[in-house]
Amino acid sequence: MQPVSGAALELGGQCDSTTVMVFTIKGGRVVDPANGCDAVGDVHVDGERVADRPGGATEAAVIDAAGLIVCPGLIDMHVHLREPGGEHKETIETGTQAAAAGGFATVACMPNTSPVMDSVETIQLVRQRAKEAGYATVLPIAAITVGRGGRDVVDMASLCDAGAVAFSDDGDGVEDDDVMLEAFRLAAQLDAVIIQHCEYKALSAGGVMHAGEVADRLGLPGLDPRSEEAMIERDIRLVRETGARYHIAHVSTAKAVELVRRAKAEGLPVTTEVCPHHLLLTHEACANRDPNTKMHPPLRSAADVEACLTGLADGSIDCIATDHAPHAAEEKSRGFLKAPPGIVGLETSLALAIEAVVASGRLSWADLIQRMCHRPAEILGLPSPSLGAGQRADITLIDPELQWEIDPAGMHSRSRNMPFAGWRVTGKAVATVVGGQLVYLDAAQSSRACGLISRLN
Repeated sequence: MQPVSGAALELGGQCDSTTVMVFTIKGGRVVDPANGCDAVGDVHVDGERVADRPGGATEAAVIDAAGLIVCPGLIDMHVHLREPGGEHKETIETGTQAAAAGGFATVACMPNTSPVMDSVETIQLVRQRAKEAGYATVLPIAAITVGRGGRDVVDMASLCDAGAVAFSDDGDGVEDDDVMLEAFRLAAQLDAVIIQHCEYKALSAGGVMHAGEVADRLGLPGLDPRSEEAMIERDIRLVRETGARYHIAHVSTAKAVELVRRAKAEGLPVTTEVCPHHLLLTHEACANRDPNTKMHPPLRSAADVEACLTGLADGSIDCIATDHAPHAAEEKSRGFLKAPPGIVGLETSLALAIEAVVASGRLSWADLIQRMCHRPAEILGLPSPSLGAGQRADITLIDPELQWEIDPAGMHSRSRNMPFAGWRVTGKAVATVVGGQLVYLDAAQSSRACGLISRLN
């Protein structure tokens, strides 16, 4: 077997695709919910697959994972990679580098690009550029309507054939009832999932933050939570009529969580996600008018945060997604009223989720991995992630005790817009394997990973 390039791995770079990877991840805490496993053990990798025994090569590499959590590669089903058209904010290469550094082996990217991902050609372009970058698997999400204009439903069948895993007009909700009904009917025929950005613009009415006492105090226009909740209510009625699979993006209000809970109790195919910032921050974070606290949907009240935490714990909320939304510094510097909403999150999501739900005792490690890996896969119709023999070797190694400070300047993303700069957090992905290739290694941060390079050389 050819040796793995330690220098490339230290930089988090790509491995030579011609190199056959044979290695054992030894002595880690293997957390694999698909197999009901949470125990110290070894994981063997032979080429692109997990193996049931060590590879035959006598010089096969060994990764000493003592003290680390070893789990299937994390999946983020809601990211904005900006390419094509927004490369000054992010590219597929920098976005997937950030994903690998955050422990994500797979990301699903939203279609609000330029041109919009509403054609076979654009879907193919994104897939090809992701393959060339090589840091993570990228799954394109196609638009629901042509140009995300809210009027004409796209040719869903051809886009599914081209590789689209879902449909969304993210950034805008589809407001016309007849258009949405047609989209649900087509999606039901294809067993495709619709991901809805739930917002009626007439109700959000130009709001820039949560409508409430903080907005009133600051004299800023408030964004009414009913704009989110009313569209969810409408869509659930249409799901009841069509049977289509329906996923609510970035849920943020207590009533929205309750609407999902009731839909699930009724047996409807309704799922949802929550972002780490909606689990940790309230609208009070906007009090200093920092544009990095401006997001969409906005940071809500403490009661809404508690409802999201409870919903995630009881299964009403299915998974955690980042809504990774890069913006250039000059765009965010326009002030709270004019700055675009959104924050980057791929490299902080895991640590923030650990703080929100594991450190607080609301979820176990197995629960967290289920919500950051298995449920996104199920919702998108992907094979169940697993570390069982024969499965694709997408693997994340996490140092659960690593304490570090969030520093936007050190991130891999092209943009730095986030409200968490300077936060001290615990827990970090220190290595990411995608299809048997070690695409990221953070030996500088984690003393427990420092031995990896020497063992691989």
